[in-house]
Amino acid sequence: MTSYASIRSPPSDSSSRPNSTASMSRRPRRKENGVHGQASWISSVINLVNTIVGAGVLAMPSALSNMGILLGILVIVWSGLTSGFGLYLQTRCARYLDRGSASFFALSQITYPNAAVIFDAAIAIKCFGVGISYLIIIGDLMPGVVRGFTDTPAADYLLDRHFWVTAFMLVVIPLSFLRRLDSLKYTSIIALVSIGYLVVLVVYHFAKGDDMGLKGEISIVPDKGIVPVLASFPVIVFAYTCHQNMFSILNEIEDNSPFKTTSVVLASIGSSGSIYLLVAITGYLTFGDNVAGNIVAQYIPSVASTIGKAAIVVLVMFSYPLQVHPCRASVDAVLKWRPASRKQPEYASVNGSPSRSTLLNSGSNSQRGRGEMSDRRFAVITTVIIILSYIVAMTVSSLSVVLAYVGSTGSTSISFILPGLFYYKISSPDSPHHQRLLKEDDDEEAETDGEETRGGWNSGSILRKLSLGLAIYGLLVMVVCLVTNTFFVVAH
Repeated sequence: MTSYASIRSPPSDSSSRPNSTASMSRRPRRKENGVHGQASWISSVINLVNTIVGAGVLAMPSALSNMGILLGILVIVWSGLTSGFGLYLQTRCARYLDRGSASFFALSQITYPNAAVIFDAAIAIKCFGVGISYLIIIGDLMPGVVRGFTDTPAADYLLDRHFWVTAFMLVVIPLSFLRRLDSLKYTSIIALVSIGYLVVLVVYHFAKGDDMGLKGEISIVPDKGIVPVLASFPVIVFAYTCHQNMFSILNEIEDNSPFKTTSVVLASIGSSGSIYLLVAITGYLTFGDNVAGNIVAQYIPSVASTIGKAAIVVLVMFSYPLQVHPCRASVDAVLKWRPASRKQPEYASVNGSPSRSTLLNSGSNSQRGRGEMSDRRFAVITTVIIILSYIVAMTVSSLSVVLAYVGSTGSTSISFILPGLFYYKISSPDSPHHQRLLKEDDDEEAETDGEETRGGWNSGSILRKLSLGLAIYGLLVMVVCLVTNTFFVVAH
């Protein structure tokens, strides 16, 4: 999985013909239509890591207790590799679109036009549900934070979850109206500091041996049966979900060369995976099989553990706008969607290959879907998302069942199925989009890529097969998660 990292190389000339399709992928993509990204590499990594690592990191020790250390570590690493591969395929797919216009909607318009509305609806629902869960967490944790910081009885309103949901909405509303994901880099830094504190807290209690007399047995291999293993599997697999924001990062990053975008993926997945492994192992070794779903809740009430709960609140508070951003884009795409015409478009030809403009504009609404939202439309959609999420968070205290099904479908689709299917179809040697991309590169590289694509075992062919494998893997994960969720709903 990690072999796909590419290295920037200077342009070749007629005396130095490349001998691999990798030479084309090493070349930075040209800045098109005068559109230049402004986000730095580090801000892209920060926002992506903040999207990945949420409060779910505290459930990793519990997942490890159900799987055993060996299988748990293997699943954490495997899930990181598969999610990272999905992100990498997104960076590859973005090369087929104009600079700054990459999105699930734009890709579906040139691959599966009539399914575009389904894809974006699933993304919107998934992000909307996760955003609501963040507000519910704030309402549930803040009364405990207040009790932890005061020895005297607090005012009733300070112990009311509705008050805290309302109060924190005043903080996240301005952040939710920021157009660019890069604008959230400073809040993401604060969120990452909160994550750092939680990691230090868990490691500290492990090093101190502070198990409060609750330590159970340590399982190297699974010994609780298949059901607990399957129940913990979605917790780890979906812990890496950040694909809904990947296209925004690709659109905004200043240097969108393959080397830079791939390094963003590697740094983000590597950092997040390291955090998960550290918390999972140290937390599980602290309490053994008696570890709880939220490990911070097991620690003796103290200033440190109370700050830990406050850190969770800060983390989810600044993660809420990161869910509003893709939710808004998907809602906008759904509202703009129209059924694609069945009539096959007549592609204009440039040197025997379809031109970029005809591929993206004829026979579909891709141009209409790619247009930037007007200020009014942006404000209306954002306001509706915020108001609806606030109403649901104020009236519902738990979304666990709903989120389990939404996560099983939405997260699986955007992490594995869509990246795999999009790349498999768009990179076909017979695809006009693939031929157009080849024509944009110099003749030597295009000629070599065309020759190698016809081979049976070359890097491009293997990548296409792996992308299809990722989509199939995603379907299997979806089935397993849906069956597991249904079993637990019936059981309880």
